[in-house]
Amino acid sequence: MVSGLIDAPVVVGVALFQARNATAEVIREALFLAGLAFIVTWLVGRPTIDRLNKMGIGKKIRVEGPSSHMVKQGTPTMGGIMIVLGVFVVNAVFNSVGQGRLSILLPMLVVLSSGILGAVDDLLNISGGKRTGITARFKFSWLFLFATAAALTLWWPSGPFKLDSINVPILGRYAMGVWYVPVAILWIVGFSNAVNLTDGLDTLAGGLLALAFAAYGIIAFLQGQPFLVTLCFTTVGALLGFLWYNAHPAQVFMGDTGTLSLGALLAVVALMTGQWLLLPVVGAVFVAVALSVILQVSYFKLTGGKRLFKMAPLHHHFELIGWAETQIAMRFWLMGMVAAMLGVALALV
Repeated sequence: MVSGLIDAPVVVGVALFQARNATAEVIREALFLAGLAFIVTWLVGRPTIDRLNKMGIGKKIRVEGPSSHMVKQGTPTMGGIMIVLGVFVVNAVFNSVGQGRLSILLPMLVVLSSGILGAVDDLLNISGGKRTGITARFKFSWLFLFATAAALTLWWPSGPFKLDSINVPILGRYAMGVWYVPVAILWIVGFSNAVNLTDGLDTLAGGLLALAFAAYGIIAFLQGQPFLVTLCFTTVGALLGFLWYNAHPAQVFMGDTGTLSLGALLAVVALMTGQWLLLPVVGAVFVAVALSVILQVSYFKLTGGKRLFKMAPLHHHFELIGWAETQIAMRFWLMGMVAAMLGVALALV
């Protein structure tokens, strides 16, 4: 009888100790691989920039844009290849083997497919040439195709994910059935384009993406999805490696190679956590930038040529009213931090 009373707390203590060790292992692996992704991206950065310079893959600056941007003309773009390479290599080697980790194949395929589409656009948008990239319709069609494939994979009843619900803070989870598919498509295509529109100032898109992926890495950790935690934080590490070269004045820009692939990846990660309704909160700055473009175009058409903002996307409006580029990036980062914290908090409600 006495022995039983002694054994019970011992068993509980051992279980708690093992749980703490498992938790520490997840954190240790995610942060270690995040550091490794940073190193890989940082190491390939200089040769990548040199190669892009030799190929003449430089940024074209809009004539109607802020005059301060003319100094950016010819700066290498397509730098997102550094991030995609860092994320893919580290996860393929260290985060693709083991129970449950095969699900990482989906976001990796999304990154590759969207990254290739963006790379084609960047390659066709060479500074000084007559080519101006692929058409918006062509780009949208392929993004829609990739998003549809990913959405069906996430939803398919006999597939590995079987996701078809929406988590509403406070109210709980509700089944959506087949309606999950069009919403997932909208999220993937929408956030690819929102991130793409935000990539207009040095460090802006990269910093905001790092904050958003860190937030979803925390959410995945709280859910007990270690492979997804690692994916999120390796992406953060790769983004920080890229920001080393994207710091003002930028030596390289992310380009469509990075924005399309990482925007799609962020949406897929949000869908895999089931907390996709919080993505407009976590990525509030991306949403604001995209809305500024929609409102500007709509207002322009409705009023016969009047403008709601001095220029869209939103960050260019602030440039034209006198804010410095670094000031805008930092303030948008601060808003991104607040949005990320709020998103994680809502995930716990």
